[in-house]
This record gives sequence, C-alpha cells and structure tokens, in this order.
Amino acid sequence: MNHKDVYERSIRHFLGPVMPLLDDPGVSEILINGPSQVYCERSGRLERAECAFADAATVMAAARNIGDYVGRSVDHGEHSMDARLPDGSRVHVIVPPSSRQGACISIRKFQKSSFDLGKLVARGSLSEEAAEFLMLAVLLHRNTVISGGTGTGKTSMLNALSAAIPAHERIVVIEDTSELQLAQPHTVYLEAQPPDAHGRNAVSVRDLFVDSLRMRPDRIVVGEVRRGEALDLVQSMISGHSGALSTVHANTPRDAAIRLETLSLMSDVSLPVHVARMQVASAIHLVVQLARLPDGSRRLMTVSECLGLDGDGHYRFQDIYRFAGAGRDSEGRILGRLVHTGVIPSFAVEIDALGYRAEVRLTNHLFPPAP
Repeated sequence: MNHKDVYERSIRHFLGPVMPLLDDPGVSEILINGPSQVYCERSGRLERAECAFADAATVMAAARNIGDYVGRSVDHGEHSMDARLPDGSRVHVIVPPSSRQGACISIRKFQKSSFDLGKLVARGSLSEEAAEFLMLAVLLHRNTVISGGTGTGKTSMLNALSAAIPAHERIVVIEDTSELQLAQPHTVYLEAQPPDAHGRNAVSVRDLFVDSLRMRPDRIVVGEVRRGEALDLVQSMISGHSGALSTVHANTPRDAAIRLETLSLMSDVSLPVHVARMQVASAIHLVVQLARLPDGSRRLMTVSECLGLDGDGHYRFQDIYRFAGAGRDSEGRILGRLVHTGVIPSFAVEIDALGYRAEVRLTNHLFPPAP
C-alpha cells in the first residue's frame, strides 16, 4: 500500500461524518463550521447537511491528518492551511483562535467530469461556437486570464482550456496547492511549500517561476495569481513565453487587468505604476469572465480581447462574446446564451499564418480568410 492509499483510508476515517457528501457526485463543496454545523453546495446553492462531528477535537484531528498528507501543518502558530485530499479536492483550514467556533474545513471537490470544453458546452456554461473560438485562441498562443469570483468555475475552465494545448508541447504548471490535472503527457507540476517549523525552507510561487523559466517550457500555467508573482507572469508573457493560462479573482475583464497590475506592484521590484500598467496591457490577450448567477448556475459572461491602453492610459477591451439573458424558465433557472458581438479579433489573420484554417468550422465569421 502506497503513501496515497494510506492517507486516503485515514482521511476517510477522520472525515467519516461527511463521507456521504464527499461520495455524492451532486455535491460540489462541503463547509465544516466547527463540529456541529456542516453545509454543502448542490447545483450552486448552499444547504444545511444533516451530519456533525463528535466534538471540536475530532474536527481538529481531521485537519491535522489532511495536513500530514501534503506535509503542512496548522500547529506551530499557523492559523490556516491550504491543502488537498488524495482525490485532488482542494481544502482550506482555519483554526482557533482565528475561528471562534472551532476548526473550519472548506472542501472544494475535484470534478473530473468538468475538465474539457465539450463538457462545459453540454452543461450550458458556453456555446459550441465560443468553445471553438477559445480552442483556437489556445492554439494561437494567446495569453489568457480566466477571471471570476469565488466558486465561479475558474479552475474547471482552466483545465478545459488547457486540454486544447497540443500534446507535443511541454507544460509547466505552478500552484500554491497542487490541484490541476492536465491531460497532456509532457506536464511538469510544481507546488509551493510553506516554511518548516523553524521558519526555513519555504518555496514560493515566485521561486517556482524562476525555476520554470529554466525548464524550457512551451507553456506556463499558473493555477491562481495571488501575490507578487503576477509580475513574473506578466514579464514572462511579454518576453517569449506566450500562450500562458492563469486565473485571477475579479468581476470584470478591466478589474482583472487592474488586479494583475496591483499584484505586480506588490512584488519586491520597485516599479512605477504606469510601467506596470503598460506591461499588463501588453501581456494580456484575452480575459474569459465567469460568474455565478442568482439561480446558482455558473456561466461564461464575456470573452474579451485586451487592445492595450487608450490615450488616457486606461485599459481598452472589446467583447468578442457576451452572455445575453432571456428571462427565467418555470423553475426559476436563468435562460440565455453566449452570442458573438460582431467583433473580429485583432489576431484573426494568424489562423492562416500559423496553418490552423482546417480547425475553423463554426467561427469562419471571426476568422475570415485572408484576401
């Protein structure tokens, strides 16, 4: 029995009260708020679960066991921890005294069935035409940022887009907590590491970025940009490593650009604001904006192209696709579809230049043949 199998059994033991939820394919998140309160998410909506832990010590024991699996700890003065379960589900733990009701464990379940564009089309998250456009954008090495709030499906979309990367390319994946599982055979996964009990041997996402640039990547995929590593990502995008994919927390494409700009300024490199803005504007090609609608559904709201800065130094975006709402059905679900705005992307000519005309089936109006 290997390391993963041992911890899979032990974690199932410690998380016994919520195992029916972990095994239920209809549940996407499990929120343990101390020993006596558990919530879960089904179809985008939270509901109270009829389960509980014996006491606060039992929840804390589960948190420690999860941490042991990934070599992390909530002891030694750490108030929180990012981790994962053996099946790839993402875990965040916060413990007393920061959490007043006892240890809180948030589990975002790993959804294998979501990780290709075809499945997202079948689920209604985007149209078949828009899926083809995004697939072509990946083939054309467009730097793409997936933007959205918490729980909008950014990781699922990142996995789906990454599936369009050709199998012969070398991909380096960089994450705070390893979660992505790409289909390509030549993928290297790098994971940041917290400091040990003596505050030493920490490995940051920025450290891994430096390593990745020396590993001959065709693509760099960053699970989520949270801190000063944004500057490393942006500079790699504009210095020969095109076709990068990443996610960021933001509510609009313009907010996503501003967020990357702000995070770039948080690095240890002294950078004037206007320089950071110019670099972000040059680096980003597309922003895929996601949202969770009031009915609980996750939708792709816009696919927007960044056209640099205007004369006043503001980001310029043009929507290529936009969600058009069409009311609600009898069960209260929001109706609508993703429609082309009529805009032709500025990189349309690259389809023929790079030999991808044969891949164009539904998007000829976006990629008209060169005269």
